[in-house]
Amino acid sequence: MVVPLLLFFTPVLNFAIGFVHLKKTIMPTLCPCGSSKKYSDCCEPYINGVVKAPSAEALMRSRYTAYTVHNAEYLYNTSAPAMHRHLTKALILNWAKSNHWIKLEVIRATQNLVEFKAYYLDNKLQAQVHHEVSTFINQSGSWFYEDGSYI
Repeated sequence: MVVPLLLFFTPVLNFAIGFVHLKKTIMPTLCPCGSSKKYSDCCEPYINGVVKAPSAEALMRSRYTAYTVHNAEYLYNTSAPAMHRHLTKALILNWAKSNHWIKLEVIRATQNLVEFKAYYLDNKLQAQVHHEVSTFINQSGSWFYEDGSYI
């Protein structure tokens, strides 16, 4: 009985594997930050430490993306050092994982301020909007999240 089932499922598995490969090669993964760029060409190099975010807006977008991929290390490291006494990587990771991140909308950005809305489902699957004006600082060529005001 195992052999006939295996014969039946082998083409199905091959099709599924082929579809996943096709999706990755033809339809590359878009960055969660909403830039319409591929993740590998957008926030991934910042999150992986390959390059530094060149602006407050780029850092904010990469931080949102870090929440979607549950990278608490990046979120902690890109928070201003003065904030570290209030943060732990465990708290950041818990917040990131307890929500399903849907969409980022950047409303306006200046040199060191970014207003945005982050849309997500909370742990009770209730739709939420996190509307914030964030302040960023540049220290020695690196951008850091300094503070935010909820709207």
